[in-house]
Amino acid sequence: MAHTGRTGAGAKQRDRVARPASGGPDDGEADKELGKRIRQLRTGKQVSLREAAEAASVSESFLSQVERGMANPSVASLRRIAEALGEPIASLFDGGPVSGMVVRVADRRRLAQPAGAWEDSLLTPPVARRIQLIESVVGAGRGSGDEPYTHAGDEECVVVLKGKIEISVGDDQYCLRAGDTLLLDPSLPHSFHNPTPRPATVMWVISPPLY
Repeated sequence: MAHTGRTGAGAKQRDRVARPASGGPDDGEADKELGKRIRQLRTGKQVSLREAAEAASVSESFLSQVERGMANPSVASLRRIAEALGEPIASLFDGGPVSGMVVRVADRRRLAQPAGAWEDSLLTPPVARRIQLIESVVGAGRGSGDEPYTHAGDEECVVVLKGKIEISVGDDQYCLRAGDTLLLDPSLPHSFHNPTPRPATVMWVISPPLY
């Protein structure tokens, strides 16, 4: 996976996703588990906090807070952190390896962003080489963060399963409701946001696989 989003001082200012006044009951655990996995990867590779932060174009204090479950990385900064550690973002997902052609709902690998901003579930097995389906539950008033992100891929299609989602692609803005679909070029900077007071569920269809 290649990330070509904006970096530098501007990116550092947009790393953080604001924490809501009150989160769900599992928000604290999601914070700690994601941070723990990042720290384990970093220390396992004997990479210092400063080295990892510089490679990811985030501040050292911000990365430290992420590892301690005290800060919420945007989609873009989370991808840069994984890449700085030489790992695919899939390495941050919960769950064991899935083999075969079937992914049971209980065996889905999940990545929960801290404070309930979003949670991704991988619906396709690792043997899928040309396409990947990802189900995302986006929290009320939450989204991918202020910094748009890009990634390698030929095509990406978004299907809204429940609720309402606003998606920015380049200079274009789209408002999608349940049943709507959008085809986008993943090489263009894009971001998503749920403007409603209720969670939204979307499915991303990506070719070739992102994670």
